Amino acid sequence: MGRLTTHVLDTSSGCPAAGLDLQLWRIEGNQARLLTECKTNADGRCDAPLLDGGTMVSGVYQLNFAVGDYFLAQGISSSTPAFLDDVVVRFGISTPDQHYHVPLLVSPYGYSTYRGS
Repeated sequence: MGRLTTHVLDTSSGCPAAGLDLQLWRIEGNQARLLTECKTNADGRCDAPLLDGGTMVSGVYQLNFAVGDYFLAQGISSSTPAFLDDVVVRFGISTPDQHYHVPLLVSPYGYSTYRGS
C-alpha cells in the first residue's frame, strides 16, 4: 500500500525542523484543493502519512512549507522581507502503490528536496 510522507531538516542548526507548518494540495488543471495540514513533530515529521490507502491516487500535488514563519519563531533573523517565506514543492505521483517521501533540507537562504525512500 502506498503512502506520502515528508521530513524537514533545518540545515542551519543541524536539527529537525520541529513546529513547521505545512499544507498538502492536489492540483487539478489550474485549480488547487487543500487536502491536509500538518505541524512537524520533534523529529521534523508529520505524525501520520499525508496520504495513504484510498487517498493515495495518481496526480499532481504540492507541498507548501511555511519556512519563513518557522525561522522567525526560532529567532533567526533574516532580511525583511525574508528571502524564503513559503517553499513550494510541486510533484507528481504516478504509482500510488509506492511510498513517496519528499524531504526538505532548508536554511533561511536555501533549500533542496528529492524523492526519498
